[in-house]
Amino acid sequence: MSEHQKHTEFLRECILYEESDARHELVKGLTQIQREARCVRRAVWLMGILIALVLACLAYGTLFVNNFPDEAPRFLVNLICALGLGSLISLVAFVGLGVVYRMKLNQRREECRQRVARLLKSRLGK
Repeated sequence: MSEHQKHTEFLRECILYEESDARHELVKGLTQIQREARCVRRAVWLMGILIALVLACLAYGTLFVNNFPDEAPRFLVNLICALGLGSLISLVAFVGLGVVYRMKLNQRREECRQRVARLLKSRLGK
């Protein structure tokens, strides 16, 4: 577990001591954003693996097949290139989406910090 995740879990545990109805919405939103960010990270990994596979196919064809682009079936070369280009475009999109989710998560964590600070002030005094 990373420091970011540990800090988020600590905030989630602290916010559970608050007796308001808004805490449920805050925890629910935090959990949802974390789930979506995890899905995006998995998609980034998948696109990375597909890009590596495409590069391996092209490298194999270039190094071990004589006259690779000319003798290989054109459909197969086009399919490999399309898969690589689609994966690259998707990778960029997923990385951008991951940045957006990270910003949302940081915003939600800041809301949690403010609530925990108010909770501590009310319970412990000044």
